[in-house]
Amino acid sequence: MMNIAGLGRFAAATIVLSGLAFGSAVKAQEVSEEQLKASRAAIDAIGATAQFDNILPGLAERLKAGLIQDSPNYQDIISSTVDAQALALAPRRGDLEKEAALTYAKTFTVDELKAIAAFYSSDIGKKLLRDGPVASRETAKAADIWAQGISRDLEKQSNAILSKVIKAPPAAPETPAAPAPAPTAQQ
Repeated sequence: MMNIAGLGRFAAATIVLSGLAFGSAVKAQEVSEEQLKASRAAIDAIGATAQFDNILPGLAERLKAGLIQDSPNYQDIISSTVDAQALALAPRRGDLEKEAALTYAKTFTVDELKAIAAFYSSDIGKKLLRDGPVASRETAKAADIWAQGISRDLEKQSNAILSKVIKAPPAAPETPAAPAPAPTAQQ
């Protein structure tokens, strides 16, 4: 249970520090309702907060696993209690949505947010969200293969040219190892 508490404190500290670092980049400004509305539309279109959907269920599962490990005879009551508490905390997910909307509203203009929402709501925007990660992975694989070939050719071609300029010192003649002394008979 201490690990979950530690993880929670680490996550909170990370969020606070990220907010401080990112906050300095974001202009301190008042956000209009129009900005927030456009921001929410953009966030919905790109699924900006979807990656956080599993935070609460994941935390609940880890907590249950730890508690059940400590008290296996109480598995049913632990599961039902933690599940009920997680459901009670679920409405707080809206706080994250508000913060995300505020961040986007401060980062982008209303027109930019509308353009983002329009693009990612279009068929091609949806396709980019759906297939973009696969294309990025495949491009990274191609870049790795390309880099290996370039590395091989660079080394081969450079060595060919340099071998004409830099003469390798002659190899030292191999000296045979001294024969081991013959065993003496002890009598």
